[in-house]
Amino acid sequence: MVAPVNIIVGSHVWIEDPGLAWIDGEVVKINGEEVHAQTTNGKTVVAKIANVFPKDMEALPGGVDDMTKLSYLHEPGVLNNLAMRYELNEIYTYTGNILIAVNPFQRLPHLYDTHMMEQYKGAGFGELSPHVFAIAEVAYRAMINEGKSNSILVSGESGAGKTETTKMLMRYLAYLGGRSGVEGRTVEQQVLESNPVLEAFGNAKTLRNNNSSRFGKFVELQFDRSGRISGAAVRTYLLERSRVCQISDPERNYHCFYLLCAAPPEEREKFKLGDPKSFHYLNQSKCYKLDGVDDTEEYLATRRAMDIVGISEEEQDAIFRVVAAILHLGNVEFAKGKEIDSSVLKDEKSRFHLDATAELLRCDAKSLEDALIKRAMVTPEEIITKTLDPDSATGSRDALAKTIYSRLFDWLVDKINNSIGQDPNSKTIIGVLDIYGFESFKTNSFEQFCINFTNEKLQQHFNQHVFKMEQEDYTKEEINWSYIEFVDNKDVLELIEKKPGGVIALLDEACMFPKSTHETFAQKLYQTFKNSKRFTKPKLSRTSFAISHYAGEVTYQADLFLDKNKDYVVAEHQDLLIASSDTFVAGLFPRLAEETSSKTKFSSIGSRFKLQLQSLMETLNSTEPHYIRCVKPNNVLKPAIFENLNVIQQLRCGGVLEAIRISCAGYPTKRTFYDFLNRFGVLAPDVLEGNYDDKVACRMLLDKIGLKGYELGKTKVFLRAGQMAELDARRAEVLGNAARRIQRQSRTFIARKEFRALRGAAIVLQSNVRGKLACNLYEEMRRQAAAVKIQKSFRRHIARESYLKIRHSAIAVQTALRGMVARNEFRYRKQMKAATIIQARLRSHLAHSYYKKLQKAALSTQCGWRSRVARKELRTLKMAARDTGALREAKDKLEKRVEELTWRLQLEKRQRSELEEAKAQESAKQQEALQAMRLQVEEANAAVIREREAAKKAIEEAPPVIKETPVLVEDTEKINSLTSEVEALKASLESERQAAENLRKAFSEAEARNSELATELENATRKADQLHESVQRLEEKLSNSESEIQVLRQQALAISPTSRTMPTRSRTMLLPRTPENGSHLNGETKTTPDMALAVREPESEEKPQKYLNEKQQVPDNNEVLAYWLSNSATLLLLLQRTLKATGAASLTPQRRRTTSASLFGRMSQGIRTSPQSAGLSFLNRQGLTKLDDLRQVEAKYPALLFKQQLTAYLEKIYGMIRDNLKKEISPLLGLCIQAPRTSRASLVKGRAQANAVAQQALIAHWQSIRKSLNSYLNLMKANNSAKYSHKYSHSSMFSSSTGILLLRRECCSFSNGEYVKAGLAELEQWCAEATDEYAGSAWDELRHIRQAVGFLVIHQKPKKTLDEVTRDLCPVLSIQQLYRISTMYWDDKYGTHSVSSDVIANMRVMMTEDSNNAVSSSFLLDDDSSIPFTVEDISKSMQQVDVNDIEPPQLIRENSGFGFLLTRKEGSVS
Repeated sequence: MVAPVNIIVGSHVWIEDPGLAWIDGEVVKINGEEVHAQTTNGKTVVAKIANVFPKDMEALPGGVDDMTKLSYLHEPGVLNNLAMRYELNEIYTYTGNILIAVNPFQRLPHLYDTHMMEQYKGAGFGELSPHVFAIAEVAYRAMINEGKSNSILVSGESGAGKTETTKMLMRYLAYLGGRSGVEGRTVEQQVLESNPVLEAFGNAKTLRNNNSSRFGKFVELQFDRSGRISGAAVRTYLLERSRVCQISDPERNYHCFYLLCAAPPEEREKFKLGDPKSFHYLNQSKCYKLDGVDDTEEYLATRRAMDIVGISEEEQDAIFRVVAAILHLGNVEFAKGKEIDSSVLKDEKSRFHLDATAELLRCDAKSLEDALIKRAMVTPEEIITKTLDPDSATGSRDALAKTIYSRLFDWLVDKINNSIGQDPNSKTIIGVLDIYGFESFKTNSFEQFCINFTNEKLQQHFNQHVFKMEQEDYTKEEINWSYIEFVDNKDVLELIEKKPGGVIALLDEACMFPKSTHETFAQKLYQTFKNSKRFTKPKLSRTSFAISHYAGEVTYQADLFLDKNKDYVVAEHQDLLIASSDTFVAGLFPRLAEETSSKTKFSSIGSRFKLQLQSLMETLNSTEPHYIRCVKPNNVLKPAIFENLNVIQQLRCGGVLEAIRISCAGYPTKRTFYDFLNRFGVLAPDVLEGNYDDKVACRMLLDKIGLKGYELGKTKVFLRAGQMAELDARRAEVLGNAARRIQRQSRTFIARKEFRALRGAAIVLQSNVRGKLACNLYEEMRRQAAAVKIQKSFRRHIARESYLKIRHSAIAVQTALRGMVARNEFRYRKQMKAATIIQARLRSHLAHSYYKKLQKAALSTQCGWRSRVARKELRTLKMAARDTGALREAKDKLEKRVEELTWRLQLEKRQRSELEEAKAQESAKQQEALQAMRLQVEEANAAVIREREAAKKAIEEAPPVIKETPVLVEDTEKINSLTSEVEALKASLESERQAAENLRKAFSEAEARNSELATELENATRKADQLHESVQRLEEKLSNSESEIQVLRQQALAISPTSRTMPTRSRTMLLPRTPENGSHLNGETKTTPDMALAVREPESEEKPQKYLNEKQQVPDNNEVLAYWLSNSATLLLLLQRTLKATGAASLTPQRRRTTSASLFGRMSQGIRTSPQSAGLSFLNRQGLTKLDDLRQVEAKYPALLFKQQLTAYLEKIYGMIRDNLKKEISPLLGLCIQAPRTSRASLVKGRAQANAVAQQALIAHWQSIRKSLNSYLNLMKANNSAKYSHKYSHSSMFSSSTGILLLRRECCSFSNGEYVKAGLAELEQWCAEATDEYAGSAWDELRHIRQAVGFLVIHQKPKKTLDEVTRDLCPVLSIQQLYRISTMYWDDKYGTHSVSSDVIANMRVMMTEDSNNAVSSSFLLDDDSSIPFTVEDISKSMQQVDVNDIEPPQLIRENSGFGFLLTRKEGSVS
């Protein structure tokens, strides 16, 4: 990575951080070579400008799927892009043609199902989202197209997911090239099932991974010329043998030991096994079980995998017997013997385990004991036997265990290869390499040395490949380029493998000398490599050495190098196991020819491993490599945790950053002409205004700004390191100047506007204040004048009112009260009587209403309960529909129940009518009472008026002088009493009015309840009708099943051995002319339809089936298919309406019910009639005018068989028509969903003609779909099959559109959403023109893509909540689809963002809950391929045909067997 340039104050940059690796911030100060930046966590950091890298502020929130598209291709940019994608569960990312896979530590089944394989099959690289299937697809297609072998290299540290990635690769390759193998087992199945076997014996739990591969594996899949798997081979490298005898806590030994201890009890008893804690090789660690893993189930699964691979039961028993022997061998302990440097078995427990080991290995126990504690030394004179001390005997025991396990593992690999088989004629292979990643621990031994040596070799191969691909890109674009220098690790490889003088050569040399130790070996290394830059000697250590690898310096401890490098078997051990009576154990240690000829030939692990690695590199060099780098995001092995320091270290060890460095050495930034002009066009607006080609416009823009060192290819602009930052700095400066100019003009306008507003407001305020003061002064003067006048008039008014009030009061009281005293008692009694009558009527009405309400509630409850019971009984009867006897009884009960419900409904209708009549009478009575009360009130008011007039008249006639004072007092008392009586009467009147109002409300409520009851009654009636129809359909199905069963029984009896004695039936039967069977035609003998069938039975039993079988081979032509669809549907309908089985009439009881209006009801009516009358009436019936009126005839078994074959034929034709239409429309629909990117010319103003041409090209695909649909509809209409077939064909046609939209990120843009929305409007218009009769639910099937497109084109997405998105905007889309479209959305028009991060986080939580609840997490819709219409749909769409209008063909007229048709024709004419 080159030091950045154009870092200025205000730039957003990446700065190194000890905790987060890299952190973003903003530059606040630059002091020479130092940069002061304010980070996002609020800290101020000072760093050198060479260690600061620019940040792309216009990067997409979801990152890019290919990191070569990054504007700044550097270490922090790569890390940030991986972190953003991992947060969205996008675990795969490209770096050119390299795939980076981040382990999600959770199940993502929707990414690896069969449907996803189908999507990537045949897809080009980069067309879909990054995926491991895409790498496998590229390798497979390159092998098929170019005929060259390919290889896929999967690497990464322990726990990064290499094993799972390898499984997915092999699974996809098996899906592409599957082929059946021998004995029913497929080659690809054997290859896949070899993984569990190798994992059981070669994987173990480590500190970093619960299923870590402790060996390297290279799988060769061999393919034939047609691309099918023809063979396979598995190669393994460097099994960790030391783990068999020594493990550290909390790691585990190999899985097979724990699986065998968890085997079924009989298996454990056979091998004398118990709890894993009782074995020394397993109890060195306290970890015995893995979370979420059942060892018993895994043991059985491993057994099944062995069966599939081809390992027999005897061999499996022998394998696990050897594994059990190793466990028992580890429990053999030694103690000091009586002699010096001798050892014996420690106790009886050790003796038991020794005997168990000998029994399992089928060897002598004494010989095994001697092989462990004694050694034979061969001298020229004699053979000397030497005893071993306890420590040496323990070492001998462990060496024997490691040797046996290593030979067993090698035997398994050879057995798998022999079982699968290899194709010697295969010319091409695809190799999958699952190799251990670079390792650096606190203590590094010989295993880490070999692993890192392997990674150095692979890194050299990787660097050369990346360098080659980079130069191929330059050559493809035809730019001028020079040789790119890159770091070569050739010196490290020479340090390790050089011969002589390399580390491995020196190690082999030390192993051949008996007196060599690890100290002498270390001193030899110090002397040999003292001048090497890659080799260093650590301080304060005499046996350690350090090598500077490509991924960092690693310190190795040479203490056990000599022991682990020796590859030999102790002679005593060899002789002991060869002498075993078990051929399997003896076969693990074959005698080699070289052993018999030369006993001194030396062999080492390091040399053998170097040869294996050399062979592997030759294989890889002969293939086209593809790389997958697996990354472990955290060390706690939990999802949603991304540790930057851990990931960046793995990227360095995996060589990803080295590949980036190679890219930065050339042209790291590559942009298409369109993207470059779209981003930096503001630097030269005059270039965009001109009508130039994109390449010419780019060159003019770069020359104008004075940029040097760039290159222009055919389609891209290539920029040197740092030039992108320089262009961004200039762009930011131009945009900043424009922003400041806009701000200055805006502030001027706002200040002037505010000044004018303030000045106008001041003037208006002043004028209003002055006018207000003048008005106030005038108002005060006017109020004073008015007050004087008011006081004068008021005083005069008060005096006059006082006088008139006293005068009028005295006169009114005297006249009024004298007249009312006499009538007071009469009115009181009259009102009391009326009140009593009203109360009595009201109480009677309330009691009657309450009784009616209770009665109505009881009836409703009874009806509801009986309906519920009836529905329950109906469901029970439907479930028992297979039993014909039970169905008949259920049918009778249902009919009785329906009749009872009908009777009850009629009773309820009658009661409701009586209730309405009673309510009407009661309402009339209440109206009459109310009217009487109103008359009484009016009479009382008239009486009061008359009394007042009489009082006035009496006052006028009375003398003017009142002489007696006591009269005034008496009149005053009467006035008070009368006043109280009047108030009482008013209160009584008000209560009566209130009661009347209550009666009105009660009446309105009663009417409302009546209307509700009427509605409920209508619903109940409708449900009863539906139940009645369901019972009728059930009767029809029952009758049909009984008929077919009877025919099948008769057919079975006919072909049984007992039927041979039955007499043969007559081929013809002549009927005399009688009134019962009709008249003859021209003196010819006439036959019934049954007899006609009997006459031609030999022909009719064979010819229809043969003819139908011939027509099965229908050409793939829609016109021919539509013709046969119409004819076969019509024939099937006629057979359904006219055929019945023999003997069905005696199975169905008679019913007293009206004729059914349905198709099957008429068939049941015909079956229930007698066979004799059916045939005769069919001949003599003259009023036959419609197909529905045809009398059914009895059919034999061949007719029913022909009907079933015809139904299958109809379904096949419909499926072929639907598939043809789908093949025609699906590519067009894919082009419609993925709108082509418009050219840059559409962005420039003044190009209306170009815009119109582009828009017309875009809409052409939608018009093609409309044209295809119209032609298909016209074809179906022409063959009279459109109504029942066309409207069902679009459901599956448009269901895949949503999947096309969600699979491609470029389809989820704003402009593409507008384009698809316009196209959907075209389809909506077509559906409206075609009407529902033909279009059916086609528009409804597009609801998923309509809502998805609606989400793309709405604005202000960050403000939408999850509830608004799921309920209001997209209620039909699943949470997986919403999450997919939310994370893939990008706005190429306005630059807006998708929904907020909180909404995406909530979606992720909901998806996790769905996956835990076993809900499908796939975001694709299922494709329904069933036949969607039935015979009833065909019946409804068929037009009614008058049979009398049809002229029989010449063949029928000439055949006497069809004479009844001619009789009917002539009878109708007459």
